[in-house]
Amino acid sequence: MKTAARAAIGFAVFCGLVFLNNTSLFTPLAGGKPVLLAHRGLAQQFDNKDLRNDTCTAARMLPPTHPYLENTLASMRASFAAGADWVELDVHPTIDGHFAVFHDWTLDCRTEGKGVTREHSLAALKQLDVGYGYTADGGKTFPFRGKGVGLMPSLDEVLAAFPAQGLVINVKSRDPNEGVLLAAVLARLAPQQLGRLIVYGGDEPVAQVRARVAGVRTASRSSLKSCLFRYVAYGWTGIVPAACERSAVLVPINVAPWLWGWPGRFQARMQAAGSMAVLIGPYHGGGFSTGIDSAEDVARLPPGWSGGVWTNELEAVAALLKKK
Repeated sequence: MKTAARAAIGFAVFCGLVFLNNTSLFTPLAGGKPVLLAHRGLAQQFDNKDLRNDTCTAARMLPPTHPYLENTLASMRASFAAGADWVELDVHPTIDGHFAVFHDWTLDCRTEGKGVTREHSLAALKQLDVGYGYTADGGKTFPFRGKGVGLMPSLDEVLAAFPAQGLVINVKSRDPNEGVLLAAVLARLAPQQLGRLIVYGGDEPVAQVRARVAGVRTASRSSLKSCLFRYVAYGWTGIVPAACERSAVLVPINVAPWLWGWPGRFQARMQAAGSMAVLIGPYHGGGFSTGIDSAEDVARLPPGWSGGVWTNELEAVAALLKKK
């Protein structure tokens, strides 16, 4: 047999083995319902056209359809009641050693307060009205003003209120010391509760949490890039990169079909690595995507998908998933 023929046969055998190692024909999805991760929980929606990092989204609120404000205990309770399995929240350290649960880096947009959130005490933050700045008509009316006084919770309060629910904690800074402080808070929790937490956000603080708290899943922009790029490079072998372990692996829904073993084997590999595969909205370049927020997005979910689904439209997507 000629060398070229042997090479062709060898290549064909190699391709066949790669196919067999990555096809989901023999590893179908186990079925069950998707795990719904509600970004911001039940929150006031806003016009998201031409957003920048410093855009005051409370000032471009859409007409309210419910009474809840993001990052409040009432919103989180309502989110779980509306079908969320996990609720995302945002944290900032305070000058008196606590963590406040609030979205913005500064207070000026949503509250009557001024300045950087993390430069205040928790006691001072709790005096603020977190509904103060919301308006849907350019500042003519403020339907939540006066209704959000004292509603900014501490992280301790959230953890105590939802010990059995899934919580996704967003660290807003890139300060490694914030990760050290957060790790100290989480280290006091029972292993069962740690298993229902995901910490994501800035690379440096998330790395500190990951190094110090073994039972919690983590994700950051750099870890997700490393996970997916390395999985594309050699995931065909069945080896899961270390960057994918003990993580929430966020995958744009238009990128997912190109991953080795998609969908059944990919999900099984992530589960075996202690991770949750989470589908997010389509990636179109220029940054990461948003969420699974429309009927079109939901229709693209693989039949039997029981991994995570990240959404900004909790009520609408929960209803669509019930019908799927």
